[in-house]
Amino acid sequence: MVHSIFGASLVFGALVFTDPALSQPISPEETRAIAKEAYIWGFPLVDSYRVQYSYFVDKGGSEFKAPWNTIYNNARVYTPDDRAIQTPNSDTPYSYVGADLRAEPIVLTVPAVDDGRYYSLQFIDMYTFNFAYVGSRATGNEAHRFLLAGPNWNGETPAGIKEVIRSETDLNFILYRTQLFSPDDIDDVKTIQAGYKVEPLSVFLGEPERPAAPAIDFLKPIEAEEEKTSIAFFNQLNFILQFGPTNPAEAEIRERFAKIGIEPGKAFDAAALSPEMRKAIEDGMADAWAEFESYKKNEIDTGKVSSADGFGTRAFLDGRYLDRMASAVLGIYGNSKEEALYPAYFVDATGQPLAGSDRYTIRFAPGELPPVNAFWSLTLYELPASLLYANPINRYLINSSMLPSLKNDADGGYTLYVQHDSPGASEESNWLPAPAGPFFLVMRLYWPKHEALDGAWTAPPLQPMN
Repeated sequence: MVHSIFGASLVFGALVFTDPALSQPISPEETRAIAKEAYIWGFPLVDSYRVQYSYFVDKGGSEFKAPWNTIYNNARVYTPDDRAIQTPNSDTPYSYVGADLRAEPIVLTVPAVDDGRYYSLQFIDMYTFNFAYVGSRATGNEAHRFLLAGPNWNGETPAGIKEVIRSETDLNFILYRTQLFSPDDIDDVKTIQAGYKVEPLSVFLGEPERPAAPAIDFLKPIEAEEEKTSIAFFNQLNFILQFGPTNPAEAEIRERFAKIGIEPGKAFDAAALSPEMRKAIEDGMADAWAEFESYKKNEIDTGKVSSADGFGTRAFLDGRYLDRMASAVLGIYGNSKEEALYPAYFVDATGQPLAGSDRYTIRFAPGELPPVNAFWSLTLYELPASLLYANPINRYLINSSMLPSLKNDADGGYTLYVQHDSPGASEESNWLPAPAGPFFLVMRLYWPKHEALDGAWTAPPLQPMN
């Protein structure tokens, strides 16, 4: 039985709204629940698009790198001036490729890299899944060529290609990392970067280049802070969904999302929503952030869940969308655990949030340095921006390449000092400067050994000194 009540209806006793912006009647309660679910699912896509727009589309912007399918080599490490990506590393100069695979695949050439130097290519799709790797761990340090193809390519593997890498989305991000041992090593890094090459498959084959895909009228992204509260978030999500077919594993939830207007390429017109539906969607977004905060406090801050749980392939994450959202919020584009582990310090050994008004130590006992095949580092980020902290000595991290310059403890171990003011001239070599306010730390273990992966080794606690 249905009775109309001023644009709403009673359907078997439940109040629903026939909203002009939506294709079917739906209650505010269901709208709120779907909006929360869709926000958790979609946040990594929207935030990733914000970064990629600044890198590959916004030619007048300060963060622009290069057009699509063109490699850009950043022959330096990140500093506090780099603000597009949260929690960047400052160990490895980056190279970047925004891959548009709609017209044809691209061929990626990597040079021979000297033994003992780590490098990697991380392949990230529009869903932020790490779907492939090339580099020291995955393919070795020899010179090779790889072909990256989108979801609609069905060609033969050309001669000279070591491996065909397939993506389920048309647009992708390839993030290169090349290890820098010290500042005077930068010329060697530049030589390696000069050997990275990207070209369309047709050019590689010596054939006429394929006709370009239709130009994309890219939607200007909302700002990072707006992503948290603006309903325009869902319009941006709809735009992004055009560039990847629905994965069969997500057909059911995508149908549910469509009930509130979340569909590929469809305008999500917030102005057309009724006040009731607008509030329901805004409440759903707030619910998503409340769940994230609870999850961070109870699971991440306590160490029950780590970065190893939040980055990887679609099959690895297997529908754990809150893990994926949390990983994007706290450090988008993190590596899969086989490539890197990220023990993080959001609280000290007593469970208190970190602040520069306190002083802390991290001690590595003899023989207890992070077990890695490549290298490790400890980097500090100020909050709430989750960016590198500008400090008087321009030191943003301490890493394994710096060990010869660190002061040993009497037993041969190492004690690191994390605090706002200098610990004194005799300890300053081991000082990681902190801001006066809140911050957190991320340890990175590149190409971790099995004892780090299986939990036999764990990161030492961050001990408050006062």
